[in-house]
Amino acid sequence: MNIVDSSGWLAYFADEPNAKHFLTPLNDSDSLIVPTVTIYEVFKVVLRESSENEALQAVVAMGKGMVVDLSASMAVAAAKISLEYKIPMPDSIILATAKEFEATIWTQDSDFKNIEGVRYFPRK
Repeated sequence: MNIVDSSGWLAYFADEPNAKHFLTPLNDSDSLIVPTVTIYEVFKVVLRESSENEALQAVVAMGKGMVVDLSASMAVAAAKISLEYKIPMPDSIILATAKEFEATIWTQDSDFKNIEGVRYFPRK
């Protein structure tokens, strides 16, 4: 299973140089987990930088994976993770979701850089 975090989705949608690193998990929708917090973050950025229509199109594309809501148990796990790794709430929710589904996180977010189970690609 795979999770592409918000930075990976945004790189993909903007066709940034790192977009190529996210093609493998994004093209395998059967193995793609999409935490709802990534939908929030991507929609917000695309709406701010483009249009509501493009932001909605991004949400439709993200919905091709298995969208996972934040459960109470994952929220508790995310809070613990946030304190342990000293990472922001969205990142801790993504990491808690990855642990719940035994998924690899694909990202260019440096908050994940030294965490096991993460494929990190530095921003170019």
